[in-house]
Amino acid sequence: MFDPYDPLWASDPFPLYADLRQRAPVHRNDLGFWVVARHADCLAVLRDRRASSDSTNVDVERMPQGIRARVPADDPVAAAMLEMRPFLFRDPPDHTRLRGLVSKAFTPRVVESLRARTQQVVDELLDAALESGEVDLVDRFAYPLPVRIICDLLGVPVEDQDRFKVWSHALARGLDPDFLLTQEVIDARVVALGQFAQYFFELLAERRRAPGEDLLSRLVQAEDGGTVLSEAELLSTSILLLVAGHETTVNLIAGGALALLRHPDQCERFRTEPAVTRSGVEEMLRYVSPVQLTGRSLTGDLELGGVGLRAGDFVMLLLASGNRDPEEFDQPERFDVARSPNNHLGFGFGIHHCLGAPLARMEAQVALTSLVRRAPDLALTVDDVTYKTNIVLRGMETLPVAMRG
Repeated sequence: MFDPYDPLWASDPFPLYADLRQRAPVHRNDLGFWVVARHADCLAVLRDRRASSDSTNVDVERMPQGIRARVPADDPVAAAMLEMRPFLFRDPPDHTRLRGLVSKAFTPRVVESLRARTQQVVDELLDAALESGEVDLVDRFAYPLPVRIICDLLGVPVEDQDRFKVWSHALARGLDPDFLLTQEVIDARVVALGQFAQYFFELLAERRRAPGEDLLSRLVQAEDGGTVLSEAELLSTSILLLVAGHETTVNLIAGGALALLRHPDQCERFRTEPAVTRSGVEEMLRYVSPVQLTGRSLTGDLELGGVGLRAGDFVMLLLASGNRDPEEFDQPERFDVARSPNNHLGFGFGIHHCLGAPLARMEAQVALTSLVRRAPDLALTVDDVTYKTNIVLRGMETLPVAMRG
């Protein structure tokens, strides 16, 4: 049975996933929600329109008292947070309208136009890292790259990145289910949301006075059928794009680097064979699974793996488990940069498929090919790495390496 309180879900979840797939692939755990561990079942739920991303569709009376919403429904803070929930946690028609207004900024054509700028930033970061000789690859490479690119895209001053780094980490930590979080972490999430809202409120006001070519300026001017975005929608969309635009990519780049370091034969292929650059990054998305799980609330009854689920139930989809499912992948525990086909769930599926997938793919391709080619003797300087306690967005605290060109 899935026990999210077990620290192994953050540090080393893959053996636990294998056990679940074999013994309890679809089950309702002691905490009152359903858990799905197989690729086919995860995909079925992601495709089903009865599976909602809006948590207000959960029947909280079926959930144990300890994991129900801690904030009363009439609390003004809770009401404000509900109003500000981003389109990631909304259903059509709101989801369709809001996603449509920003989707043009993440088309493959637009993303390709950012490749040269991405290469420039990568080269600058590698120049500095190679000069140092020993660095934390998370802090000096995996983190600053996607931050700079999403700041460029949005029109956020990159010099402000130190201001929102702590806020962003607080929101990423707060994506874990509330029942796993201390009150301190929940309070930090609320504070971070408020700080981000104030930051973007002021920045969006500047864009109204003096619009530019950046995405924030386009959002301020965007109309849909004559209706402009509300202030809450503008703020939530801006926060989502900034946080989602780098948090998961940091874990993809760092996790991909670690996978290459631990598989020298695959690293050599990735370094010397340009033909496997794209498939190699797809394999990292499968093997690393920066987004380990996601949740859906059921708006109708459905059957899954021979088990009946009811409207109002909450379903936790273990995407990272699906990405190691032997029913879908040949030798799933093997890291293979040339793997094909590779129908991983790294970006989800369906109407909530990751909007920034083309950008994340491009950044990882540029970052990791440049890294292994410019630092062919890249090596870990620790025997093991430490992971953050997050179970949704899984990533390392640090990745200490020695590198020289």
